[in-house]
Amino acid sequence: MRPDTPAENVDHTAEAARLERSAGLYPEDAEALLLQAAAHRELSGDRPAATALYDRLLSDAAALDNPHLVRALKASNLWEYDHEAEARAIIDGIRAAAPRDAAPWVIVAEALEAHDELEQAQETFTEGARLLLTDGEEPPYATHPLLFGRHRVRRMLGADHDAWDTLADSLSSAPVPLDELHDPGRVWSLGSDNPAELRAEISRLRAELGTYREALSRPFPVAVLHWPKDELSELLDAYPALSAEYPSHEAHLATIESSLRELATSGTPNLGIVTGTVPSYEAFAASEGTTPADTALLPQYATTLAAGVGPVRSAASHRPAPC
Repeated sequence: MRPDTPAENVDHTAEAARLERSAGLYPEDAEALLLQAAAHRELSGDRPAATALYDRLLSDAAALDNPHLVRALKASNLWEYDHEAEARAIIDGIRAAAPRDAAPWVIVAEALEAHDELEQAQETFTEGARLLLTDGEEPPYATHPLLFGRHRVRRMLGADHDAWDTLADSLSSAPVPLDELHDPGRVWSLGSDNPAELRAEISRLRAELGTYREALSRPFPVAVLHWPKDELSELLDAYPALSAEYPSHEAHLATIESSLRELATSGTPNLGIVTGTVPSYEAFAASEGTTPADTALLPQYATTLAAGVGPVRSAASHRPAPC
């Protein structure tokens, strides 16, 4: 599914099937592909099929980059079609495992919140925040949903503000304070006959929409594409037209080094290197409906890798690792 495809025009069943086929062809990318496929299965309403995909991934959990994320998504999905006991057991297991990544905490806490388990949701948001936040340091972007979700649930519970609630409000870029956005009585204002109340609610909804758009448009890491020697040789054998871009592996490494130095000197933030593989590049080209021989596709591929996994190495030294 291309990013510019309107959601209402997506055949989620067909898209899930395509991603599942791609996962079979490119097992090294199966985790990311099957997670996307499971999301499409959920959106199509076929939640048992989504669970089957999560189970397929978890059958070899040791090989996953983020097994806790997969378990959290499975639990959230299970609860949506009346498998509450199993979902709760998985959530308890995730909390006991204490993952060092914010996403599983957010997913299971929001699952509890969605089913009116507000006290448990607050505890889960708090456990994740306590584990991942360090006193005196700016909270990483990935942890912001923990703080925002915790603030929202505590507001619904009528809890007094604490230091983390204040921090959450300071991190929010919305023009409307979080206290107002998370007001439990907001739902009633949509049915009000008072024009002032309706205008105020419209302003709050616009503020929330602006926050979501900002999150979606935040800058991705700036990544320089690196091909290991064997991968580059395979790439050029398959697509000789790319030889003009990559005359040799040595020239490729020299170009990476000079590009990183130039970008670092210019003050470019979030700078790093992503490593390409021929199968994933071919899969990306197929998803874009073009040929891998198209040199214009290379920077798009690097950006996609950076957006999905971030730079694999810091660019602080301005030199790729030898290979």
